[in-house]
Amino acid sequence: MQIITLGNEILRQKADNINEINEETEKLVRQMLEILVRDKGVGLAGPQLGIMKRIFVVHVGGDTERVFINPSILETSHETCKYEEGCLSVPGIYANVIRSESIKVQAWNEKGRPYTLETNGLLARVILHEYDHLDGILFLDRLTENKKKMLIAKYEKKNAK
Repeated sequence: MQIITLGNEILRQKADNINEINEETEKLVRQMLEILVRDKGVGLAGPQLGIMKRIFVVHVGGDTERVFINPSILETSHETCKYEEGCLSVPGIYANVIRSESIKVQAWNEKGRPYTLETNGLLARVILHEYDHLDGILFLDRLTENKKKMLIAKYEKKNAK
């Protein structure tokens, strides 16, 4: 599986819920985690692989690998912070993005067990970034229109063949 990059309309589509968590789901999770390591990312969502399902994996340094199936963001803090983000689907492009400092998320793991997680800092940011992918939102969409246009032009120039 290859990561889909900016310009592919799949990245702008909303993903569907996973109806059944089974061996196929576990296999997908293993593949996603392998790709995450291979491409040196901290998060990867199904739509980035052309899989239009509400699933993502994260692995933030110093933390365990985490799987989020059919996640729901239950709470976000009023406190925000700015931090530089990049994306495996927009390689080589980085920008400061403002997001909530802390969140509460509910999801299912690859074994079909529900859980709730309250977290903050980088892990919260990565979860919010990957959650956006499930709704067809890229980190570039969180920027001012001028900054977004400038970075897209930079990406297109860099990737012109």
